[in-house]
Amino acid sequence: MTGWNHEGHRQKLGGNFPDRPGKSLLAWLGNKEEFARVIMRWIGMTVAVAAGTALAGCATSQPMPERRAQPMVAASPKDVEMVWPVGAPEVHARHAILIDARTGRTLYQKFADSPAQVASTQKLVTALLMVERGDLDQKFVITRADCAVEPTKLGFRAGQSYSRRALLTAMMVKSENDAAAALARDHSGSLSAFAQEMNRKAWELGARNSHFLNPHGLPAAQYSTARDMARIAYQAYREPDLRRMMRLPSLTFVFSNGRTKHLDATNKLLKRSPIYNGMKTGYTFAAGRCLISSASFGGRDVILVQLGSKTSYIFNDAERLMAWGLSRLGSSLASN
Repeated sequence: MTGWNHEGHRQKLGGNFPDRPGKSLLAWLGNKEEFARVIMRWIGMTVAVAAGTALAGCATSQPMPERRAQPMVAASPKDVEMVWPVGAPEVHARHAILIDARTGRTLYQKFADSPAQVASTQKLVTALLMVERGDLDQKFVITRADCAVEPTKLGFRAGQSYSRRALLTAMMVKSENDAAAALARDHSGSLSAFAQEMNRKAWELGARNSHFLNPHGLPAAQYSTARDMARIAYQAYREPDLRRMMRLPSLTFVFSNGRTKHLDATNKLLKRSPIYNGMKTGYTFAAGRCLISSASFGGRDVILVQLGSKTSYIFNDAERLMAWGLSRLGSSLASN
């Protein structure tokens, strides 16, 4: 901090500012007119300097870009019932939502904001984190902890190495839990650290009513909603790598020792019609049968989330509701 420049301030302020403090200063302060004149001049200089600084900043800064409100993906229509609209095909799932996969507009909802476990459909978040990082063709070594996952698993062994792409594809096609665990550990060092990344990604996508604890969806104190999962699926639908993986009806996985394993997709819709192009199945006793499915026809695309259904209903319900949704968007499947 610099010292007080008595002479400099006396010249700037003007007037008969005393040369040194003491009794002369007290005498000078007694001259009220002189005191008022100097103080007003000091205030004027201060305001001028501040204004000049502000104007200079305005001259050099860029104008703020206009912020336009973006429509929220899978937003609930205003003033509608929990099950909407009347006249839509019935689904047996406890929670469901159908959206336009191109715009994110909600076409149908059924208790879409109720929290529920979502089983392996949360592997979509795991997959998004994988493609977000990139380097899918990079190989890494399997550890013993990666193998200690049940029940659906590839059956690789510790010490073997695989590319991230190979394990991610197996996870998306056959829902292999050991593949999900290995990818998560490779990504973040541990499953708990990876879960934090999952929650970050979900929040980023607007899935604010979700909390994930593992990469595969096996039972834990975790939850999401049909609406949140629709927002996650909406983003996954925009990833070319994931689109290619999710639409595979089967896969031959090659182990590092040369052994092969045939994997049929858990999404049974993929073999029913070429209009069905993904996305992810899930099942645990607590979650029930879960399915996130997508369909494309006539330049229209829809995504459907069903949580808490049964095997005997879920795929047929998906066909009916997605056909209804495509027709609402202007595509008729009558001739397909």
